[in-house]
Amino acid sequence: MHIAEGYLPVLHAVAWTAVSAPLIADGLVQLNRRIGQDRSQRYLLAAAAAFAFALSALKLPSVAGSSSHPTGVALGAILFGPRTMSVLGALVLLFQALLLAHGGLTTLGANAFSMAIAGPWMSWLLYRLLSRFGDAPAAFVAAFGGDLFTYVTTALQLALAFPSTDGGVAASAGRFLAIFGVTQIPLALLEGALTVFVLRSLNAKRKEATV
Repeated sequence: MHIAEGYLPVLHAVAWTAVSAPLIADGLVQLNRRIGQDRSQRYLLAAAAAFAFALSALKLPSVAGSSSHPTGVALGAILFGPRTMSVLGALVLLFQALLLAHGGLTTLGANAFSMAIAGPWMSWLLYRLLSRFGDAPAAFVAAFGGDLFTYVTTALQLALAFPSTDGGVAASAGRFLAIFGVTQIPLALLEGALTVFVLRSLNAKRKEATV
């Protein structure tokens, strides 16, 4: 789902960077404030970033020569909120572009908007709405929904850049969604289960530390 280096037209790449940059800057302020209040959270922040890096680096073949992957951003959004997760997600995408050639620098703004901003906000909203029904079901739906919302956002970004000649943006978006959807829905279910498992493990560790 990472949009590859040089794939977007220049104006689109610049526009998504302009949209994403102030949101990530706001997240950086939030992140610095959080660390200033409790420096011990650095380790948990690093763990959330590593979780997102590991999951989103798993490129699995999709139809039409594309690829899909989990996002891993829901965990950080649940633990720290979407503003902080925007910074962690952007760092993950930057390192993947530099070290794995996964995504790119010119498309970093677009990829950050879909995976570091749109996905975490959706995960956080779903978790807040459903937390009354229990931590595990809320976390599962949050991770599942955030993953799918990331891929929907990416499909719309690509459709805006490459509208179909016989149906415009809507037809193009439908085609991109169909390409990703075959593998993305099962991956979103898997990400939901993994997020619940990791969150439960972290909560168990916290309880042990307070005993």
